Amino acid sequence: MQWNAAPRIVITGIGAVTPIGNSASEFWNGMLRGVSGANTITRFDATEFDTQFACEVKGYDPLQFISRKEVQRMDLFTQFAMSAAVMAFDDSGLDINVVNKERTGVVFGSGIGGMWTYHHQQQNLYERNGKPDRISPFFVPMLISDIAAGHIAIRYGFKGPNYATVSACATSSHSIADAYMLMQRGMADIMLAGGSEAVVCPMGIGGFNAMKALSTRNDDPATASRPFDRDRDGFVMGEGGGILVLETLEHAANRGAKIYAEIAGIGLTDDAFHITQPAPGGEGAVRSMRLAIEDAHLVPADIDYINAHGTSTPFNDKSESAAIKTVFANHANLLSVSSTKSMTGHLLGAAGAVEAIATALAIHHQIAPPTINQINPDPDCDLDYVANAPKNRTIKSALSNTFGFGGHNATLCFKAFTE
Repeated sequence: MQWNAAPRIVITGIGAVTPIGNSASEFWNGMLRGVSGANTITRFDATEFDTQFACEVKGYDPLQFISRKEVQRMDLFTQFAMSAAVMAFDDSGLDINVVNKERTGVVFGSGIGGMWTYHHQQQNLYERNGKPDRISPFFVPMLISDIAAGHIAIRYGFKGPNYATVSACATSSHSIADAYMLMQRGMADIMLAGGSEAVVCPMGIGGFNAMKALSTRNDDPATASRPFDRDRDGFVMGEGGGILVLETLEHAANRGAKIYAEIAGIGLTDDAFHITQPAPGGEGAVRSMRLAIEDAHLVPADIDYINAHGTSTPFNDKSESAAIKTVFANHANLLSVSSTKSMTGHLLGAAGAVEAIATALAIHHQIAPPTINQINPDPDCDLDYVANAPKNRTIKSALSNTFGFGGHNATLCFKAFTE
């Protein structure tokens, strides 16, 4: 759906904290080098767990972005959010003294929220034999998923629309989609949109192990995330955050802002099929991609690149490949399709934002990032997955797919910016 005279929405700032780089430029360079972020878990002793590795953020110092007192009152997912927000706002070149704060908002989500906070506070309760006097007064404010959006607004004084989205692995794609729609409705000139996650913790790893969703390739973590490969055995947990600064084209043009790409359309659907498995043939993903292309006033043949959901699970990768073939027919063979999860792991609620950044940068640089660990081809996954090395190619229009437990599907369509 397009509202009459809806403004065009462009990306003018990006910030990222990821397992392969703690800035957007480090993240991009890590992708071009095909770096794997997977290694043995250091955040807790995972010796007794079926999966003993993850894609952790490395060398991260929150004090570069927030004060020591703030760090003590923020869960790790919120620290990632704040760091990404500061980098994105700085990257945008916006002047905080000039910005109309009543027309600047934040939509920022997390699939799970402050799981480390819950872990630590529950430990306090156990150590006191159930006596609640050790529960922190900051427990609830540190736990809740919407607090990251609140902290970003408080940091900058943004008084426009502000809330969180929660839709599992589609969370931050929904954040971006909501921000896009709010701006098209004329409710803001500037929005910060994205997501963060920090669940490399005992219950996070243990819970997904119980579902048999994670890879257990403990002897070789670096090759464990292998989307579309015949020998994939589950996803690799990741952590981090990403955020985009979105502006109406008029606002960005009036200040001479640099523009990475344009958000051209969105597609949002649900499978209404199963709590964790995709619908047969990727039916919900098919509709999501078609809606995004239609919303962008494009046709399937206009799309050059897809940043796939590509989780490295048996069900998803086969289903998504089938869905792409259904949507694009013969054009599917001309697409470049890559899963950057092969490098970052699966950032759950932050996946959509980090992968939207990857897609925008792919358009900006005209390079499709690779899917690493393409070792043994899967006959059910036979598209061009940009195997193991980046590819220079024309990318005028691109899609970014994210699909979440509960059947939530979100597809974002991006275009190279033209006047």
